[in-house]
Amino acid sequence: MSEGVDEAGWGIELGDEMAPMIEVVGGVIKFHREAAGMSAADFGEAMGYGEDMIRKIERGARIPRLEFLYQADEVLHASGAIAALRVHTEKARYPKKVRELAQLEARAVELLLYSNHNIHGLLQTPEYAKALFETRQPALSPDVVAREADARMARKVIFERDPAPTLGFVQEQVTLERPIGGKMVLRRQLEHLLGVAQLRNVTLQVMPTDREDHAGMDGLIEVLKFQDGTGVGRSDGAFNGRPVSSPRDLRILELRYGMIRAQALRPRESQAFIEQLLGRL
Repeated sequence: MSEGVDEAGWGIELGDEMAPMIEVVGGVIKFHREAAGMSAADFGEAMGYGEDMIRKIERGARIPRLEFLYQADEVLHASGAIAALRVHTEKARYPKKVRELAQLEARAVELLLYSNHNIHGLLQTPEYAKALFETRQPALSPDVVAREADARMARKVIFERDPAPTLGFVQEQVTLERPIGGKMVLRRQLEHLLGVAQLRNVTLQVMPTDREDHAGMDGLIEVLKFQDGTGVGRSDGAFNGRPVSSPRDLRILELRYGMIRAQALRPRESQAFIEQLLGRL
């Protein structure tokens, strides 16, 4: 039963603007439960969860999973009324910071991305993302790991946009060699990178470890450019790590990224390098 409780859904963050909608979702579930003549305890038993979890969902303190909504619809004979609530929970299920980032990525016409510790989130496979979150200390609960990994995968809709944005990735060599999750996870991750590198709107480059000159020693860089000429950027080693949007600050990040890209292997050389890494696994 305790494992089931963790699988019911996600906690709602304090101050999340989606909280009122999740309260409405919980209220609808409670309405149908009471209409069916079931107590919270009986409903929980039928669903495979404790009464406390049911009450958390009904008062909007827990974002129910899609599977929970479908099962509740059947148990309460709601004729699809509960299952339809998924349109409200699908967005809320992701952490607020991820939703905000996804909104920016959805607007961007060009993204310049340099990663030095791990493979960039937009390039990660589900297995790699899950394994990466499992390395966090203090350790994250399985519930949080699943939520964060799902949220990261949801951002990959950027590859399905039409017209497609221009995506530039530079990855440190070490991020392609560290076997996060084990060698098989890394193998599938590298194979995925080779597939993404074939996309016409994607440029993928590798920064070799043996470079004597390296403009990326201050850490990751992310620059997003929008259709109206504005943009937003961030770097660990600039502006105290805060997001910036002024033309002057963005120019600094773009210049730094341009130097990194010039020092990295060219795209075809990068693909050949990744193929070599695959051959060693």
